[in-house]
Amino acid sequence: MGKDSHEDSSLVVVDQVLPIKLPIVVLHSRPLFPEMITPMMISDKRSIDTIDYALDHGGCVGFVLIRDAEKDIELKGNLYTVGVVGRILKRIHLPDGGINIFVNAIKRFHLRKLLVNEGNILLSAAGYEPEDESDDDETKALTRAIFSLVREVTENNPLFSEEVRLTLVNVKSPARLADFIASMLNISREEQQAALEEFSLKARLTMVLKYLTREKELHALQQKIQEQINEKISRQQREFFLKEQLRAIRQELGMEMNEREGDLARFRKRLEELALAGEALEKITAEINKLEATDHHSPEYAVIRTYLETVFSLPWNIVSEDRLEITRASKILSAEHFGLDEVKERILEFLAVQVLIKDRKSARGSILCLVGPPGVGKTSLGKAIAGSMNRKFFRFSLGGMRDEAEIKGHRRTYIGAMPGKIIEALAITKTANPVLMLDEIDKLGQSWQGDPSSALLEVLDPEQNQNFRDHYLDLPFDLSRVFFITTANTLDSIPLPLLDRMEVIRLSGYISEDKAQIALRYLIPRALEANGLPKGYVTISKPVLMDIANGYAREAGVRSLEKHIHRIMRRAAYAYVAGSKTDPVVITAENLREYLGEPLFREEKARRLDRAGLALGLAWTSMGGDVLTIECLAVPGKAGLKLTGKLGEVMSESAAIAWTFVKNLAIAEGIEQEWFEKHEIHLHVPEGATPKDGPSAGITMASAMLSLIFGQKLRNNLAMTGELSLVGDVLPIGGLKEKVIAAKRSGIREVIIPAQNEAQLAEIPRHVRRGLVFYLARAMTEVRSVVFARGATPELDALRWKNED
Repeated sequence: MGKDSHEDSSLVVVDQVLPIKLPIVVLHSRPLFPEMITPMMISDKRSIDTIDYALDHGGCVGFVLIRDAEKDIELKGNLYTVGVVGRILKRIHLPDGGINIFVNAIKRFHLRKLLVNEGNILLSAAGYEPEDESDDDETKALTRAIFSLVREVTENNPLFSEEVRLTLVNVKSPARLADFIASMLNISREEQQAALEEFSLKARLTMVLKYLTREKELHALQQKIQEQINEKISRQQREFFLKEQLRAIRQELGMEMNEREGDLARFRKRLEELALAGEALEKITAEINKLEATDHHSPEYAVIRTYLETVFSLPWNIVSEDRLEITRASKILSAEHFGLDEVKERILEFLAVQVLIKDRKSARGSILCLVGPPGVGKTSLGKAIAGSMNRKFFRFSLGGMRDEAEIKGHRRTYIGAMPGKIIEALAITKTANPVLMLDEIDKLGQSWQGDPSSALLEVLDPEQNQNFRDHYLDLPFDLSRVFFITTANTLDSIPLPLLDRMEVIRLSGYISEDKAQIALRYLIPRALEANGLPKGYVTISKPVLMDIANGYAREAGVRSLEKHIHRIMRRAAYAYVAGSKTDPVVITAENLREYLGEPLFREEKARRLDRAGLALGLAWTSMGGDVLTIECLAVPGKAGLKLTGKLGEVMSESAAIAWTFVKNLAIAEGIEQEWFEKHEIHLHVPEGATPKDGPSAGITMASAMLSLIFGQKLRNNLAMTGELSLVGDVLPIGGLKEKVIAAKRSGIREVIIPAQNEAQLAEIPRHVRRGLVFYLARAMTEVRSVVFARGATPELDALRWKNED
């Protein structure tokens, strides 16, 4: 069977001693190079048969490298076209059936044509080229460069034995030098084959020089890495020996006890001073004994020592002496907070209870929850409470916390375990009765790592926290004397079991007058000092502060107001330093825009109800109160109710209840059923990107629908809030104070509220209620008589709240 191969008519036979037809042995790992004697082990039957055939026909064999050993040898192109012809010098049979041969590689040859004879022997027509033996100056220069590089590479390279170095020295032919080095270098089989196929001596020398240069660079990098490793190991060994010698010298001289003995003595003395009993004493004693039995260099020693350091850092029997004077506490609260009279009164009630308890050890800690919009002073109130009680204050945020180990600590089985935030707070304050503020408790998260709110149940329960057990300590610790204060913007996201353990105190938002007073008393002096300005250098009058509150900082708290005041101070500080204004600065309504730019909000006035189908409602959010506009429109087409404005499930149900009530009332009063069948009512609450929910807009949506169906406009400057039942009753709502503040801020003059919220209305401060008229409604019919009234009527007077002081 004949196989075509690459043919080249320029190839001629130059040596009649070498046969033209050669038996071929396929090499798989690396090629052979001429003028070398190489041992070779052969195990496959076809190659053994080829060697036997060669010995019977002159002893010459062609050795050729295969490209892909996974493919068939006889596949066209799978054998390289340049190989080496060699003569078999010796053959030795091996016990496993293979043979070991010694080959004298003689000369390069080209494969011209592959044949397979009857004995399955692979034969090839061989073509030979005369060797390039040029000896010009360029060849000599390349040869010297190779010799120079070889000396550098072989000097410290274990891959080159002494015999190899002697062979290199004795090689005189540049061609043989190139072949010998190519065979010895740690390069790929493809690169070795490329050197074999290069018949030009200069090109082959250049190729070998490139390989040698790369080998030198790799060897230098390897040496550098090895030196770095050796240096590091030597430094560690040196430190170890020095430490051992130092310890031996100290023990020999008796100058001082070793570190472990010092730790043990210190821990035992501390335990004796604490005078603990029961489980705590037994557990700590066992840990000290375990530390004594543990080798100082063991990792377990550091773990036990860290645990004992944490245990002894806790205030087991240390409490700060309370200074419970109601008059002093009242002065502190009033000096640091404007308004908030109800909140201050509730706090003073708690302190009064502490005064009446004679036995301080039996007194239980209190748990308050301050709820209100951002920036109303919840955190500063906590600090004031601690100051009025003469207790240490510590605050940490629960916002975004998703791992219960943050509260109760990690178990000691984990590497890097540490106690929870509660124990950490006690270790920092170094007292067993601090005021701990757990901020943003409404923003706790959950994850696969646990539920932190469940871990807080034990912490905030006076019946359980007497024996609080942190996972890291695994010892009972008394938290009953701790005064816990939590803060939240809303109660909706706090689990009910957790909420049940706390006394809730609500902090409402501030109206513009309150913000102006707070700025005059606290914010402006603080901002002057913070910006390095002299006292009284900047003056801002109360009307201007109210303009800032209404035009730039309209949120319920004062945080944004404080930022804008600091912005004014920075502008004044720049002018003061630059020298353009050395006289005191007076901020007026005329120059306010020079400092703050254009107002972010225009004058906030409620929308004018200039057409039927519009109504104003009052809403409460975690950011404070707000005024909502309800819009209704009748669209000819399929009957039904369409709701837009990103309404929540509860608010959507309230709209459905209002629609059913209004439809039933309208039909009873003469509106044709056919009108409802031919119109779709579209109810929309503007600011559609803001989620809205809750039942308190029920009477507002019903009023807007009544206005649309009967074609009557509602009274202007009138807002309302109240839940509507299916039979028309007006039910109570929450957040009344925040809603009233929002109404006053928006220029509303009249407000309808559920009659059952009368008690909450009386609790709202007089200056907030001033200028507002309230109507108390028990049923939707009473709401209707107010919203459609024109002028003063007996019905209005009957529903008007009379308890104004």
